[in-house]
Amino acid sequence: MKPTGLTRILNAFGYSFRGFVGAWQEEEAFRQEVLFALVAVPLGLWLGDNGIERALLVGPVILILIVELLNSAVEAAIDRIGEERHELSGLAKDLGSAAVFASFVLLGVNWLFVVLG
Repeated sequence: MKPTGLTRILNAFGYSFRGFVGAWQEEEAFRQEVLFALVAVPLGLWLGDNGIERALLVGPVILILIVELLNSAVEAAIDRIGEERHELSGLAKDLGSAAVFASFVLLGVNWLFVVLG
C-alpha cells in the first residue's frame, strides 16, 4: 500500500533532499548555478522596485535550477541505460542542455527589460 497523508509528504521531502544532495555532489553545472543564484537572487531582490520586478528578476534564476535538475535527471537516466553512443540518447541530452540555455536566455531578457527598461 502506498503511503498517504503526512507519511507521503515526509517521504517526498526526503526524496527531494536526496535529489538536491545528489545534484550538488555529482553535477558541477548545478553547483555553478547554485553559486550564481546566491549572487543573482539577492541582487534581483535589491534591483527590483516592486514585487513584480523582483519576481521577474528572481524567478528565472530559480527556473534555471529547476531545469538543470531535470536535465541532470535525463542525463542520469540515459547513462543508466548504457554507455554506448546512440543518436536518440545524444538528442535527449542535447535537448536538456538546450532547455537550460533557454532558461538562461529568459533570465537575460528579463534582466534587460527590468534593469534597463
